[in-house]
Amino acid sequence: MRIRTTVAAVSGGLVLSALAVPVAQADGGGVHKPTAAERFGVSRAAMSAADEELPVVSKVTVNGGKNIVAGTTGVQTFTVSLTASHSAGIEDAYIDLWHGKDRAHVDGVFPPNEQNATCTPVSETTSNCKLTVTIDARRELFMNSLAGTWHVTAAAIAADEVGSVYWNDFYGTHRLQRASKLTADASPEPVKKGKTITVTGKLTRANWETRKYAGYSTQPVKLQFRKKDSDTYTTVKTVKTNSKGDLKTTVKATVDGFYRWSFAGTSTTPAVNAAGDFIDVK
Repeated sequence: MRIRTTVAAVSGGLVLSALAVPVAQADGGGVHKPTAAERFGVSRAAMSAADEELPVVSKVTVNGGKNIVAGTTGVQTFTVSLTASHSAGIEDAYIDLWHGKDRAHVDGVFPPNEQNATCTPVSETTSNCKLTVTIDARRELFMNSLAGTWHVTAAAIAADEVGSVYWNDFYGTHRLQRASKLTADASPEPVKKGKTITVTGKLTRANWETRKYAGYSTQPVKLQFRKKDSDTYTTVKTVKTNSKGDLKTTVKATVDGFYRWSFAGTSTTPAVNAAGDFIDVK
């Protein structure tokens, strides 16, 4: 798994391990300027003993507020951002996503790509800071149990003399989901008015352990219909998928139009609509 930064328990707090951060040596082997990650670690370890004004983080946004959806392969990069304030201004920020009960029991971490956040001042005391996170599904998503709720770490460093740090491993949560697919097929076509047609389909989702899409069983899926000259689908009935994710039902054909299946989604799997299949009623 791609983990450029690791977490360790220090003085009862969670910090970035300096051992996991590349150190940029100055020319001639001289003293280097600490990186942002190192400064977060040093400041966080000392925070319990320091009586100082800490930055205030007022907003954290992951992937524009949308759930992260991953298939069996592919790489995706998204933006994470936060707004932070301090009387001396904001120097830097940090955001990551992690999965597990707590930092001592972590089975997945998505750290930021950048060593330092891009912080844009909106006033003398407040800045909006941005980073990016990249997920490689084939390398990092190796268990289906990783789908669901992830914790979001938020941290900010003030631009004061001591580099005061706000750090919260449980600032918020965000959802990671297994990509879904849904098909629909209505037959026979054409069909005489009033005759019965059969509508079939299949609901599948990414299996991160087999690297294939597999049927999603016992899920309620709506059969929907829209008339040929309409833009609106209405629900006809709800059918549950079988053990293989298959769908099948019958309806009477009355007018020309499109049939589709519509899945509302779950905490681990996003909503998805099948493409409408046209039925020509004679």
